[in-house]
This record gives sequence, structure tokens and C-alpha cells, in this order.
Amino acid sequence: MQTFFKPVDVQALLNKSKLVKGTTLGDKVQTFVQGLSSNEKPAYLVNETAQLLLDIREGLLEEKRPLARLQLLDISLKLEELLFQNAPNWEPTTVSEQLEKICALTTASVGAGYLELWEWEQVSGTLSKFGQEQLSLAELTQVLETARAAVEWSAAMVKANYQEVVDVYTTFEPKSYAFIDDRIRGSMALHLGKSVGELGDFIAKESALTNMVMDIPNQSTFRGLNPGYAFGELVVVDGSSEDIEVSSDKIYIFQRSPSDLKPVAGIATVAEGNMVSHVQLLARNLGIPNAALSDANLQSLKKYDGDRVFYAVSNKGNVIIKPEAKMTEQERELFVKKERNTDKIEVPVEKIQLGNTDVLNMRNVDASDSGALCGPKAANLGQLKKMFPEQVVEGLVIPFGIFRDHMDQQMPGENSSYWEYLNAMFTEAERMRNADVPEPEVENYQLRQLETLREAIKKMPLKADFMNQLEAKFKSVLGSDLGAIPVFLRSDTNMEDLKDFTGAGLNLTLFNVLDKEKILNGVKEVWASPYTERSFKWRQKYLLNPENVFPSILVIPSVDVDYSGVLITKGINSGNDQDLTIAFSRGAGGAVDGQSAETYTIYDTGGYRLLAPAREPKYNSLPATGGTGKKVATFQKRVVNENNLNEIKQLAKTIRETLPKETNSDYEGAYDVELGFKEDKPWLFQIRPFVENKKALSSGYLESITPKINTQKEISLSTKL
Repeated sequence: MQTFFKPVDVQALLNKSKLVKGTTLGDKVQTFVQGLSSNEKPAYLVNETAQLLLDIREGLLEEKRPLARLQLLDISLKLEELLFQNAPNWEPTTVSEQLEKICALTTASVGAGYLELWEWEQVSGTLSKFGQEQLSLAELTQVLETARAAVEWSAAMVKANYQEVVDVYTTFEPKSYAFIDDRIRGSMALHLGKSVGELGDFIAKESALTNMVMDIPNQSTFRGLNPGYAFGELVVVDGSSEDIEVSSDKIYIFQRSPSDLKPVAGIATVAEGNMVSHVQLLARNLGIPNAALSDANLQSLKKYDGDRVFYAVSNKGNVIIKPEAKMTEQERELFVKKERNTDKIEVPVEKIQLGNTDVLNMRNVDASDSGALCGPKAANLGQLKKMFPEQVVEGLVIPFGIFRDHMDQQMPGENSSYWEYLNAMFTEAERMRNADVPEPEVENYQLRQLETLREAIKKMPLKADFMNQLEAKFKSVLGSDLGAIPVFLRSDTNMEDLKDFTGAGLNLTLFNVLDKEKILNGVKEVWASPYTERSFKWRQKYLLNPENVFPSILVIPSVDVDYSGVLITKGINSGNDQDLTIAFSRGAGGAVDGQSAETYTIYDTGGYRLLAPAREPKYNSLPATGGTGKKVATFQKRVVNENNLNEIKQLAKTIRETLPKETNSDYEGAYDVELGFKEDKPWLFQIRPFVENKKALSSGYLESITPKINTQKEISLSTKL
């Protein structure tokens, strides 16, 4: 400890750094040392150290001599050490001082490389309001949200740089997993997080927006992502979540949610990924309570692993987790056994056209064909092709009828067709339920039968007429022979992208397939994908007629975009229906698989707000030879530029105004659009309704735990903490 807290002698280090002395940065270091000798107040030391760290970061690349750069880095590391030792000595007594300390520590985090310079430009204005006399509660809350984000971005930077290596080492030495936590706790993020937590506690008292999470400390770092309530066993996963077998009646706390999450009762994550990933969209659609928390919160909750708890997230984002014994009568009433069909959705199948066995040109389908000839992906993209012909690729549609026609073939090893085998399974499952066989046993029987069916479909012979049509349409519509142009094969069932059920990401998309045999085998893999355990469980839980699933396939040429992501025509974070939310990652398939994506709210009144920067160390590329490549990402430049933001805003305006008219639709909600940019040109890949859970939004219980907040309340910054 004596070595750790030994005073840092910056002057001695500067004297050794002979190449730095006399330069602009060297003079700043000398001025800093002289200033410390005459002012030993902790606030002065932290502010000046933070500013010098930032100056070195900004000026480092101006220094062209490699050895001089190394000497500057040595000084920077010593300054970090100095600040880490002395930050706890600054004990603010007023709100203004607390805001000043948070601003200084965020500045230091930028100087030390935990945030990028462009990210600092986005948030510095919000964090520099400590000199004002007063702020409204809304303004103060925005400062808190921004500061809390800076802590999360700093932690995400550490993970982006070390997670891949740590995962390798953890396979043979589990203690390695603690390395990232040690790095974060040994950085400015530790003191910044503590200061942000103290500000959060103050604002919670002023607004009555308090979290009640067992008896753990630092509860202000919890924040709700979407509303809902759940009751069940709490499972705390400190480590990788990818191999965890989840249960639909349990509540999970993850470091990062698995990308192929099966149904759960509730979820909270340290790394939320992004708010528009498929997992987040499913949770929002189905009223699954979902929150973000800090790593320290997760560690504190580990002692409750295995306990039965009540978990709720209010409409304003406050979080409740309490033991079963402390549930109120109102909370217990929420879980009284309901009939099977309560809150479930029936997918209409009366207009489905199974007689059409022609491969279709996507230009010849539109929104009216959704659920009839094909699923909504193909139908809606065909609609977009009519509205934005230069921004949507050509495409082919393999309709429901071709799948159904193939399912009438004899299934190997069975005395029935594939279709008869499937229906016999559902008939037997219903008989088992009527005989009071426990539901887990019924589900296991169905999953075993579906596994057999799935493997059989993958080996199913394709009919000659279908293959001939596919070859001809590749040439006439896509302009190349089958096997000469890489394509995406996208599963497109009649049970997704509905007004009340999203089904986002439940079925298979095959990326950038070139080889002819792989495309033909890919068709069968996509047909089989609705019968996977994950897809089946989600449908079984939320649909009344999950047996009536029909897959079509959308075939579109690959576009090797520079970056891609999602547009939601609603401000999810702001709560304003006229705002926009966007999330983008570098490369193809951006944002949808839970990547740590660059996320913004674009305000209807003008301007925008950065909610999160990208923190994915690698991204997908789509080579012309097929398959996917991985490229290394850097973070010093933003993903989406100003021109892109303006184009997205114009695109959203056109969609809002035009799509309902073009489709004769009475839909008034927001849209979820997947798109990408190649050399600054936008390409549209999908559009569907953005589905929120009506029950959660209108829940009387959730309304009762949502405090009424006077956001205009003025708070003097001279108020004592």
C-alpha cells in the first residue's frame, strides 16, 4: 500500500523526458507542476490533472518523434496514477461541486483513452453546466444520464479491447474473467461511477424516482429499458451467457444477453447491447421487464441467486426487485393463473394462398401479399421497392406454396408425408394435454419430434420444376446465373412482423451465399428454421395457433455496406412519438444481433443526442467470393455522419407520410426499418411495425409504481448534498 500511495513526482518524470522539455506539451506539464506547488486543494489537483491528460491526448499525434511520444505516454500514465490517488480526497458538498467533479473525471477518462475525442465533443456541453445557478429537474436528469453513459462507455472500451483475449484464457483459467473488472476498477471509471451514483441518489430524492432492488448498494445505477413485471427464480450469470440453458419462468441477470435468447420471465444486463437489437425488440413487444445495471450491481445480487423474487420496471424506468415474502396482495394478483388464450395472439391463415408454386419477382409483390403469398419481409420490401426504387435491391420470393408443395412428399423412414408427420405431432401433444400430462413433458415430446422433422427437411429432395424456375429467375431478375452472385436467404414466415407480434430474429437468415449447392441447401435450412427449439418456444408462448407456421424465403443480392443498422420512427429514449431512434454498427448485419452499436435520438425539433457509441472490436464484411469476413474496427471516428443523419430524417418523413396511403393501412404506430450505407448511399433491407406491449403500457400496476415527476422543478446548484 505504501508503494501504491507513494506521491507521484511528475517533475522528476519530466526531467527524465528530455525530448518533451521545451515543447508545447512539455511547457504545459511544467506549468502544471508549478501550479500544484502553490495550490494543494483536491478540487484544483483533479481539475488540472484531467485537463492536462486531455491536452496530451489531443496533442500526442502532433508530436512526430516516436521516442518523444513514448515519453508523453509515460507522463500521461503517471498523471492517471496521480488522479486515481487523489480523486477520493475531493468531497463535494453541493450539487454544483458534484457536477464539476463529474465533468473533471469524465475529462480525465477521455484523456486516458476510455472515451474517444469525438464522443467527448458530443457530451461535454451537457456535463459543463456546473457554473449555472440552477437547473430544472429535467436538465439535471439529462446530466445524470450523460454521466452514467460515460461510465458505461468507459467500461465498454475496456471490454472491447480485452474481452476476446480474456474469453480464451478463461477456458483454462476461470479467474482470468476477473481481469476486465480489475481494469475498470483500477481506472478513472471507478471514481466517476461513484460520483455519478451519488448524484443519482440526490436526484432520486428530488424526483421520487427511486429504485428498490433488494438491499444492495448503489441502486441509482439501475435503469429500466422497457416496462413489465415478472415473478420467478432469480438467476445471476457472472460470465459468458452463450451456453446458458434458460427457462421461461426465471428472471436472468446477465453480463451480456445471449444473441439467441429463448423465452424468459425477465432480464437485466450489464452490457445492454443496444435498444433496437432483436432481443430488445422481442422483450419490448412481449412485455418482458428489462433493465440495465452496473457490474457492481450484478456482483451484489449474486447472493440472491436461486431466490424467488418479484421484478418490475415502470413506465418511467424505475426498477423493483424484492423477495417473494415482501410481495403485496396487488403484486400477487398479477400472477393468478389465466386461461391459455389470455394475452395470446391468433395469426390469421384464412387468406393464405398455398396453390401458388411460382418463384416470384419481388417487384410483383407488395404489402397486400403479406400472409397470403409470402411473409411480411418480402411483401414489405416489394412495397419499398415501389416507393424507393433506387434504394432497394432486386429480389426473388419463394412463396409459401412451394414450401407446402414440398412438404407433401413422403418423409423418409415414416409412413406419412412431412406435413402429416408435423400435424400428427400437434394432435398427439393436444391428446397429452387433455390427459393431464405435465406441460414440460408435452414440450419435450414436441421438441424431439421437431428435431427429427428439422433434420429430415434439411435432406429433403428439391423438385426439378422449382430448381429450374429458380435458375431462370436468377438470370432474368438478378442478372446472373445461380451460383454467380452472392445472395442473402431470409426466412419470412406468416408469424412475424405482425401488428402485435414481432418475431424479430427468430428464424434463419443466411449471409452472402454464393455457391449453387449452398444456396439450394440453404433453402432447405431456412425452411427448417421455424422448427428450432428457440423459434418454437417463442411462438408457443405467445401465439394461439403456432402450428400454422408457413415459411417463405426472400432472396436478395448482397450489398457489402460500410455500416448498417436500424431506424425506429419513434423516440424510444425520449418518449416522443415524433422523434427518431437509430442504431448503427460498422459492416453488415449491424445492430440487430445485440452489437454495441452507435445509437442516437434524432429530435423532431432539430438536433440529435448520442446515446451510445459503437464498441464492437470486429465487424462483418461481405466478400464477392461469398461467406463473411471479419475486419477490425477502430472507434476514433463516428460511424454515422451528419449527411447520413439528415438522409435518415428525410427517409422517416417519407415513410410516415406515404406508407399508410400506399398500403391502404390503418396502422398508426411506429416503424422498424433495417438499412445500410455504401459510400454514403442508403440501402433499405426491411420494414415492419415497431411493436410495443399494449398490456405493459396500459398496466394499472405499472402506472401505480410510476411516480409523477415535476420535470420543470428548479433546483439550485448551491443545494447541499
